[in-house]
Amino acid sequence: MAKRFSVSEYTDGILSGNRVLLSRAITLVESTLPSDQQLAQQVLDVVLPHAGRSVRVGITGVPGVGKSTFIEALGLHLVQEKGHRLAVLAVDPSSQRSGGSILGDKTRMNLLAAHTSAYIRPSPAGRSLGGVTQSTREAMVLCEAAGHDVIFVETVGVGQSETAVHGMVDFFLLLMLAGAGDELQGIKKGIMEMADAVTITKADAGNEQAARRARAEYQNALHLFPLAPSQWSPVVTTSSALTGQGVPEVWEVVHRYVQQMQENGYFQRRRQEQNLHWLHETIREALEARFYARPEVAQRLAGLKEQVMDGRKSAFGAAEELLGL
Repeated sequence: MAKRFSVSEYTDGILSGNRVLLSRAITLVESTLPSDQQLAQQVLDVVLPHAGRSVRVGITGVPGVGKSTFIEALGLHLVQEKGHRLAVLAVDPSSQRSGGSILGDKTRMNLLAAHTSAYIRPSPAGRSLGGVTQSTREAMVLCEAAGHDVIFVETVGVGQSETAVHGMVDFFLLLMLAGAGDELQGIKKGIMEMADAVTITKADAGNEQAARRARAEYQNALHLFPLAPSQWSPVVTTSSALTGQGVPEVWEVVHRYVQQMQENGYFQRRRQEQNLHWLHETIREALEARFYARPEVAQRLAGLKEQVMDGRKSAFGAAEELLGL
């Protein structure tokens, strides 16, 4: 059994940049045990004043776009050239049987994982909507308190995870491929509207012309969308993680966005709105968990499910009956 640390041991370790205690603390916030949750909240309360000073970037993309390769290339640029301390929270698809991570991001980002200024944390997607763990936001706070001034949140790239990640980051980056037929096909309009920047990846090995064409098509498509509340016009770039070309330019776009949003007040206002959103989300999830944990609900649920499936009872009627217990 793993050693159980005290609140001060966790917080002192995190604030001093101890990777082992940071990892243990993230494991703590991921735990569903009530005793762990209580301890996690005490740790978060202490480190919270030391958090919030990072740039949070959500990164998503279609399957095969090379997210991990791109993240490693951009991450290495940040830690080696820019002197940043980077944390990558990579939310993986879960094993349906065990609920554990089935993709090992550390094995896909060898160079970045070995760097002393980078911290990579794969997390199982669990039961949360679209694969974003309930604890991702808390993990972000812990990483910030540990001194990481740039946070990447990599999404699963399927379902509604993009919406959830968009609600917890400052900048949302969409990675796309060129030369795969109709450039705009298969991308949801909603995801395009959320993007603060689009990067066409793998712009190398004879694919440069297709990448430039895709860039122009995406830029034209983005102009059709109404301007976001931030008043920022999304930027489209091309990059090659293989050669490194175009990778620094992506960070220049992020930096320019953050500067502009801080100057017009949108940056802080959005952070405040996100905090309120996560308050409501936490309440909703806690109420749902407590509801299903009640013995009388568990006792009646199976029977009511059968009645609803067979059409003998409406879903609304069954819900009302359970809520009335």
